[in-house]
Amino acid sequence: MNLLKALATVSGMTLLSRILGFVRDTVIARAFGAGLMTDAFFVAFKIPNLLRRLFAEGAFSQAFVPILAEYKNRRTHEETRLLVDHVSGLLAVALFVVTLIGVIAAAPIIYISAPGFYASPEKRDLAIQLLRIIFPYIFFISLTALAGGILNTYSRFSVPAFTPVLLNLSFIGFALWAAPHFDPPVIALGWAVLVGGLLQLAFQLPFLYKLGLLPRLRVAFRDSGVWRVVRQMGPAVFGVSIGQISLLINTIFASFLVTGSVSWLYYADRLMEFPTGMLGVALGTILLPSLSRRHAESSPEEYSHLLDWGMRLTLLLAVPAAVALAILAVPLVSTLFHYGQFTDADVFYTRNAVVAYSAGLVGLILVKVLAPGFYARQDIRTPVKCAVVTLFATQALNLAFIWPLAHAGLALAIALGACLNAGMLYVLLRRRGIYRPAPGWAQFLWKLAVAVVAMGAILAAGTHYTEWLRVSPLVRVTQLAVLIAVGAAVYLGLLLALGFRLRDYAKRV
Repeated sequence: MNLLKALATVSGMTLLSRILGFVRDTVIARAFGAGLMTDAFFVAFKIPNLLRRLFAEGAFSQAFVPILAEYKNRRTHEETRLLVDHVSGLLAVALFVVTLIGVIAAAPIIYISAPGFYASPEKRDLAIQLLRIIFPYIFFISLTALAGGILNTYSRFSVPAFTPVLLNLSFIGFALWAAPHFDPPVIALGWAVLVGGLLQLAFQLPFLYKLGLLPRLRVAFRDSGVWRVVRQMGPAVFGVSIGQISLLINTIFASFLVTGSVSWLYYADRLMEFPTGMLGVALGTILLPSLSRRHAESSPEEYSHLLDWGMRLTLLLAVPAAVALAILAVPLVSTLFHYGQFTDADVFYTRNAVVAYSAGLVGLILVKVLAPGFYARQDIRTPVKCAVVTLFATQALNLAFIWPLAHAGLALAIALGACLNAGMLYVLLRRRGIYRPAPGWAQFLWKLAVAVVAMGAILAAGTHYTEWLRVSPLVRVTQLAVLIAVGAAVYLGLLLALGFRLRDYAKRV
């Protein structure tokens, strides 16, 4: 399998999802702006997303995929199928219980996650109502992640990568056509989440059937493989919880700031998710099963080479993305969201958060590459320890930055915390001899720096002399497209002139 080709496939599907995600957010911004209704929805949506990372692509995948890869490589198909059946049965039972508790306890959950909302009964009640509608989404999306983990282990990367498109289509459809039929209209977004989760699960089931791994949802408490997954999930849940607790604390802080703060952070985070998903999630998706396979085959040299390949690709693509996001913050926010109820002030407040988040983009993506270096070895405790340190550091930074920088300070704390996390993971991989850098890093870095500086200068000049808020949407799109095209041409042209070649990053496993 060519990893670069697999990365291009996953990134291409992710690009489609992200583009539709921006269409979705543009529709939401135009219809609802950044105010009471969107604050309530984004808080309600954030809580199932937190649990999704606990039960789904976060802790569960980290624990399940390496063990599934081991079964696939060392055991029979029937033994692998039984593992899938038993793990999926136990997961479904746990998810049902969590979903039931979430629907019943919606009011105290909102009180804990956004206590500032209780100063506004209307905002509080709306958030509670939305959470009760959205919470069953955790059941469907977590089983979707289980299916995606199986498909990725069998190198069917394109199917899980395409699946999020269905959630975005559900959002767009409900926001455009169903919202007027609800009171208040934002309730339609809650139903969009629930329907989107169901569609994503249904879409992947036929592909599991073709592999002969369609789960039969059996519960077998004596299955040794199940208990290995459960034991791995303990520290994994704790580790992922730390990151999500950090985000939840940010929401708590933001709930006490001026109305709109939660929404500005949400829109900024959506911009950051574009490169994070295109590169970080895509790299993590293909690296984890590939590293797990190399670990099962006892190939430490190839294991190290895979990590080196992932780090070089990350820097090659994430560094220019971070610089471009910071420089193009106003053009991007105004082009994507400055319509209808989304005001000039919303553009600049969101811009501040985008610039703050961009400081940590490279760290956020590197974590997606470095952490699988431990997960694939079934070592979850080390990333957990790094996450604990990151949590305390992030909250200290929150306290330092929130008063002078308001909501942007919360974004900056997350960004710097991600850089700290990536740095600790890198040092530990080196110290334990898991990762040994291949030759040529110094030359790689100075060439990269030259290309990034030249690109940044071009983008800054083009942004400075261009109007963004008082021109038509078509003009904004055209100006932004030209700027991005010129910046990309300068960056890629210089890389080619300095000796970079695409074939040098093609890697087969």
